[in-house]
Amino acid sequence: MQLLDIRNLTVEMKTPHGLVRVLDKVNLQLGKGDIHSLVGESGSGKSLLAKAIVGFSNPNWQVTADRLWWNGKDLLAMSQKQRRAVTGRDMAMIFQDPYSYLDPNSTVEQQIVEAIPEGDVRGTFLRRRVDRKTRVKRLLHRVGIRDHEAVIDSYPFELSQGVAQKVSIAIAIAHRPRLLIADEPTTAMEPSTKLQIHRLLARLAASQEMSVLLISQDLTAILPETKQLTLLYCGQLMETGPAEEVINHPAHPYTDSMLRMSLQTQQELPHKARLPTLPGAIPTLRHMPIGCRLGPRCPYAQKQCVKAPLATQRHQRVFHCHFPLLELES
Repeated sequence: MQLLDIRNLTVEMKTPHGLVRVLDKVNLQLGKGDIHSLVGESGSGKSLLAKAIVGFSNPNWQVTADRLWWNGKDLLAMSQKQRRAVTGRDMAMIFQDPYSYLDPNSTVEQQIVEAIPEGDVRGTFLRRRVDRKTRVKRLLHRVGIRDHEAVIDSYPFELSQGVAQKVSIAIAIAHRPRLLIADEPTTAMEPSTKLQIHRLLARLAASQEMSVLLISQDLTAILPETKQLTLLYCGQLMETGPAEEVINHPAHPYTDSMLRMSLQTQQELPHKARLPTLPGAIPTLRHMPIGCRLGPRCPYAQKQCVKAPLATQRHQRVFHCHFPLLELES
């Protein structure tokens, strides 16, 4: 049984021009201890999907799904109180900018202590105080901060971006969640810091059997330990499957384009050379294309693409395309 099982998740947003379908029948499965990477350009709906999973509520959103199950339980059938109890206990989320997540008026120790479950600390008042500080030090060590004395009494603005992100991860894992959602956690970081954060997430997934949903705009930024890879464009699922197969043999033109662009950015290019990107840009909510939303930018688009493509499954691969690359190559 999958730990997280999402089938045909749809999010519609109320606008002055009526309802706009921002997420269109998205599927996603995540097993215990797995690392699943969700990749797409900015505006693809990746963060919105994460918010729908953790139950972020907005009066202008309408969230429906054939299945939104967590550990065999229907999240949409729960009351708000029941869902907050489940997500607060079993899920945690870290964000792109740690400075916007951390409280600027509290020290690192105060913020991590607040995240430690009260039931984990026992004994007299003085004993509990010592126990909390010990747990804070252990959490800092676990996320790779060895010199805890230089960090524990600091405020967020006194920390580098990499250390601040590690502190936010320490806060997220303080209550031992079963699912950690990392929403572009290494954006604008130096390569060495990115590597540290990636290794940390992979180590936490392996040592604590914690599932990780990693959200990224770049295929090269996903973890080598990624088991499943899903590509999202403009709220529609393009392709999903085992990461190695998807990267080595992309079936969808969008996957191929993202892969080519990621590889080119790692190489030295001639002066004023053009990147192999898709033409155009992601459409606005008011001008969503009908059918396949990639159609206006897709080099293989034909008249048939004005109709939404059905899901095609081959072994463990699923893709939505009228003219998949696998068929064009054969």
